[in-house]
Amino acid sequence: MNSLSQTLLALPHACLLSWGWRRRGLALAAGGIAAFALPPYELLSVLLLAFSMFVWLLDGAIRPKSSSLNRFRTGFAVGWWFGFGYFLSGLWWIGAAFLVEADRFAWMIPFAVLAMPVGLALFVGLGAGLAGLLWSTSWQRVLALGVGLSCTEWLRGHVLTGFPWNAFGYGVSGSLSLSQTASTIGIYGLSLLVVCISATPATLLDPRSGVLRRAAPLATAGLVLAGLFGFGAARLSEGTQISDQVDIRIVQPSIDQSEKWRPENRNTIFQTYLELSQKPLVGAGRIGRERIIVWPESAVPFLLTREPKALFEIGRALPDKTTLITGAVRLEGSGPDRRFFNSVYVVDSSGTVQDLYDKVRLVPFGEYLPLESILSRLGITAIVDTPSAFKAGTRQKALTLPEGGTVLPLICYEAIFPYLSGYSHAASAAEGPEWLLNVTNDAWFGRTPGPYQHFAQSRFRAIEQGIPLVRAANTGLSAVVDAKGRVVSQMELFEVGVIDTPLPLKINDTLYGRFGDIPFTYLVLLSLILLIWQRYNQSSRQD
Repeated sequence: MNSLSQTLLALPHACLLSWGWRRRGLALAAGGIAAFALPPYELLSVLLLAFSMFVWLLDGAIRPKSSSLNRFRTGFAVGWWFGFGYFLSGLWWIGAAFLVEADRFAWMIPFAVLAMPVGLALFVGLGAGLAGLLWSTSWQRVLALGVGLSCTEWLRGHVLTGFPWNAFGYGVSGSLSLSQTASTIGIYGLSLLVVCISATPATLLDPRSGVLRRAAPLATAGLVLAGLFGFGAARLSEGTQISDQVDIRIVQPSIDQSEKWRPENRNTIFQTYLELSQKPLVGAGRIGRERIIVWPESAVPFLLTREPKALFEIGRALPDKTTLITGAVRLEGSGPDRRFFNSVYVVDSSGTVQDLYDKVRLVPFGEYLPLESILSRLGITAIVDTPSAFKAGTRQKALTLPEGGTVLPLICYEAIFPYLSGYSHAASAAEGPEWLLNVTNDAWFGRTPGPYQHFAQSRFRAIEQGIPLVRAANTGLSAVVDAKGRVVSQMELFEVGVIDTPLPLKINDTLYGRFGDIPFTYLVLLSLILLIWQRYNQSSRQD
């Protein structure tokens, strides 16, 4: 038996018998391991090890007969260390943004890299604490952990401004078949299933009378997993349907963030966009079709609508039946009343702005500064280089295109919020947008896991809603994704060029698209009924 096998066999007992800093260290390590299921690594098998360790650590720490407060506090402590390891391992790349202007922001790197995992881990701690209230020695404790963590994941996506980045359900991003489950119960429901299935191997150590009873929970989890694979495979069995009228061109210029806002570069950057937009068709581009050209977030390094000559040049560069959708900074007002918005413009072939959208969900510390009056005195400012912080738009809206049709814009990290991509307010899918648009600038994060994680989460919005996604990123990853999350065409990080491809069509209503998080809510309620009933029966037998 090799040393790795011996270590794996000894691991359960090490977790069960650990205490103090040893327990905290193992929880930290387990969380760090779990993050390797996320892009770009996509090692799904690590989830089995990480969440099994999580259960064993909780088994060794929680005394089911102790007081509710004791169980909650113990679960919270173990959960917080697991969450800290998970977010530290999965979000360390945030520090790269502070190196773009290192002379101004490098000193903030330790605070950013550590402070965010510290705060986000509170939600994992809360989820584990809630699971501790229903902890037992039976397999149902795995379900309790799944319910607790998925509910607090939902809270993490909504509390304050919300930050649902790297929800546990994204651990199956590497399997498009498993990801299809999001079309029914969304990312939070998928998180519940991922935690439960991944943690089930821990029950093999439970004291049971026979091999069959000991293996029953794992066999059940295997059947559920097979069912999810089967559902996904069936859903993916149909090919991608494409529009016979509309083509998309995505422009990816790969402009270095440190060079973008230098005044001497503005004309060169603008001309780069125009030249790429006028390149001959490549790939799957079709002559004579209605064409939509997409530039990324804040593409032009100036105020577009304050530059009539720039709009004229755009109009001259666009052939008939061609529309430009571009990200740009928008200024409203003047003097002390001026306000900056992170916006998306629709420009027709005459150079006229036909529609616009202002970003409603801004990035804290990136686009605006929470508690600005206090933090600004400490020398802390927002990272985005504008004369003042951005203001949020008043409402989310779909954009109407000159040639007809609608698109729902999602600027930058708006794409990680499932509810922002929904059309549940519409009576049917036919009344919703025809496609989703995610314009972003991930140049801040260089060649780190950040852009890969962002792209993977954007793809889930297409799966959840059954609507294709067009993603334009300054340095990549730019892509066209069909309504089931399949990549139709993609450009890699720091590649310069264009994507030409027909626009995929949306499909019929998905369950999640129609009802949002209601199916997830029912799943949680049913699980809680089972857990409470099991605990009541166990108490009755002991009495």
